[in-house]
Amino acid sequence: MIGYWQIKSLQGVNRMKIGVLGSGLMGKEAARDLAASDGVTAVGLADIDLKRAQEVCDQLNSPKLIAYQVNASDEQELANYMMQFDVIINALFYSFNEIVAKTAIKVGVNSVDLGGHIGHMTDRVLAMGEDANKAGVTLIPDLGVAPGMINILSGHGAGKLDKLDSIKLYVGGIPVKPEPPIEYNHVFSMEGVFDHYTDPSLIIRNGIKQEIPSLSEVERVYFEKFGPLEAFHTSGGTSTLSLSYPNLETLEYKTIRYPGHAEKFKLLVDLNLTRMDYEVDVNGRKINPREVLLKVLDPIVELGEKDDAVLLRVIVSGEKDGAPAVYEYEMTTYKDRKTQVTAMARATANTISVVAQMIGNATINKKGVYPPEKVVTGDIYIKEMAKRGVNIIETVHAEKSQVKI
Repeated sequence: MIGYWQIKSLQGVNRMKIGVLGSGLMGKEAARDLAASDGVTAVGLADIDLKRAQEVCDQLNSPKLIAYQVNASDEQELANYMMQFDVIINALFYSFNEIVAKTAIKVGVNSVDLGGHIGHMTDRVLAMGEDANKAGVTLIPDLGVAPGMINILSGHGAGKLDKLDSIKLYVGGIPVKPEPPIEYNHVFSMEGVFDHYTDPSLIIRNGIKQEIPSLSEVERVYFEKFGPLEAFHTSGGTSTLSLSYPNLETLEYKTIRYPGHAEKFKLLVDLNLTRMDYEVDVNGRKINPREVLLKVLDPIVELGEKDDAVLLRVIVSGEKDGAPAVYEYEMTTYKDRKTQVTAMARATANTISVVAQMIGNATINKKGVYPPEKVVTGDIYIKEMAKRGVNIIETVHAEKSQVKI
């Protein structure tokens, strides 16, 4: 008896139908790219609110798009939607990643998600590798910018070296024109920013895996068209890289901001204003300062109509042909003023769309669950992102001292 996944695999790559879960910003922009891609014949956009999904489809105005009402918490409802497609893009909140991955395996559909290391969610998806392989499907988690793009580029650089020693990562989503008092506008939730600033950062130093405080070891970094910036450790950025490359001498991830940002937030952390487990008594009422701070910051950090930029630098070092070699990847992406799509949405949604299509057209054909650095073909990814106006520049250096941070 031929299983559902086998029937799909026999139909070839000319019939690429891709379903998107979630009609929020990232889901919408992924759907926009899919609808504009020649190899995609049909795109589903699902939301628990059908009206919201339909409104997005109407805005994008493509005959390929169909809106669906799906409650992703209902496994049968989710399965009924997913089995109609060759690949599923999960653009829902990270707490849905596990149920979507399990359902993908159950119905024999490939699936990708935007990641979410809180609560070891990505680890749970990676643990399904054997089941996914048996089902003949490909699952790739962590396909945003960080993690996501940085993983793909790290893997691309590592594949060019005979010996891999070091991976250093720098990423930041920042406003083009910073405004006081903190010169930052968020493109994701500030709660998530707080978590990245307060949870410990995993690094590898001198070959030893260890945790160090976030907001620490501030250094100056430079990007063209920007004045001096700063970079500091934050949690979550190294993602699966420490597992994929356990013999590294050095692995570090730092977040890019305007100068002084880390010092300001370090003060808030030291004053216990970002802790989830801390309360103070105010006139007989227990108040969590973090909740108050989030409310205070909301109008200050709202991006609104402002222009944002995403800056990225990946430095992969080691040896090639017996000599030191460094592969550096750099990207600066701005908001698209024509479509009003933020820089972060462009970099993130295009990444997950490109990789979903690479699975759909069999460019990626390995079955199982893989982190991006182990399965995404870097040169094809870079070319596809360039078609979408997201340009990643590769520079080759003979040794680390030639790299400009």
